[in-house]
Amino acid sequence: MTTTERIEGEVAPGFEPVREAFAANFEHHGDIGAAVCVYHRGRPVVDLWAGTAAPDTGRPWTRDTLQLVYSATKGATATAAHLLAQRGALDLDAPVAEYWPEFAANGKERIPVRQLLSHQAGLPALDHPVPLADALTWHPMATALAAQRPQWTPGTAHGYHGRTYGWLVGEVIRRVSGRTPGRFFADEIAAPLGLDVFIGLPSTERARVTRMIYEQPTVDFTTIPPESIPEQFRDAIAAMLDPDSLANRAFTITDPPEIDFDSPEVQAAELPASNGICTARGLARMYAALVGEVDGVRLLTPETVASATKEQAAGQDRVLMLEMRFASGYMLPSDTGTMPGPLTGPQAFGHPGRGGSLAFADPEHDLAFAYVMNYIKEDPTDARAASLVEAVERSLSR
Repeated sequence: MTTTERIEGEVAPGFEPVREAFAANFEHHGDIGAAVCVYHRGRPVVDLWAGTAAPDTGRPWTRDTLQLVYSATKGATATAAHLLAQRGALDLDAPVAEYWPEFAANGKERIPVRQLLSHQAGLPALDHPVPLADALTWHPMATALAAQRPQWTPGTAHGYHGRTYGWLVGEVIRRVSGRTPGRFFADEIAAPLGLDVFIGLPSTERARVTRMIYEQPTVDFTTIPPESIPEQFRDAIAAMLDPDSLANRAFTITDPPEIDFDSPEVQAAELPASNGICTARGLARMYAALVGEVDGVRLLTPETVASATKEQAAGQDRVLMLEMRFASGYMLPSDTGTMPGPLTGPQAFGHPGRGGSLAFADPEHDLAFAYVMNYIKEDPTDARAASLVEAVERSLSR
């Protein structure tokens, strides 16, 4: 893409820098198909899409194209938990076992729900991986996690529960609400706001989903001297190269460990940590309704948002081996973590997803942002989302 003519959608006056940055992602940063949406003061001010949704067929990205956003799903799942807490149905500081009695096994009887949300429970990995086909049916994975021993004393450290988060938080939601997390989200969050956001994709929506393209690694870290790697990434890369590290075990909790996120079976299952499928518009609209009113709907009160976004854990993550900051289910900005920082203000909160997607809200500016794309990069220096956020910041300061 060499011009902006192929970019579709709308930009409100003053937010033109976001359109320019979006075009630059295609021209200079490799985007193939993508969408970005920004809400400000309860209304959309940027809603753009461009490129190809399925390169194998040439299907174009349209206004209603859906994209799997990996761990950006965690923000939607956290929102469901906080909505239950706001209604008085769930106490985040109560023991998980109060709602899920089987979870008390192996010394976990005192772990509070909040430690599941903030990655402090010590349960990022399993001693015995669950067959993938069983994991997709939900209950076998919940059973395995209920029996699992923690990898560290809960509450003394944090480590990214990259995949287990979804079953852990999701099972609490299921026990409290009587509905699966995907069903609860659909009924109580997506429906009132008219969101194109799914945790467990209905078969009727399958034709709208992109095909993902994965960047081929250009660097072989096994051949690079450690001293040539930026210091903040050395521990993370060392963990990545160690097959027995917690970093690798955290992402091999199924047998086989590889999951084809393009497959109909995986997209139809409920994986509340990693297989949310949405439009950028849907995800941005959800975050906008967390910090303000959107067409008469506000999901969480300011008091609930303040509690949900209070820092719970910070410092080196035992799984990712990076400096991270976590609230209760949302990531907080960090210059050395995977959440770009600074965003637009110190109160910003949200969640990125594998390969480059990002969604967040900023209460101070009554702002919500979402970027989704089908070119999956594993590059810690990927500038696509960060350049869009910077363009939003410039737009707000004009």
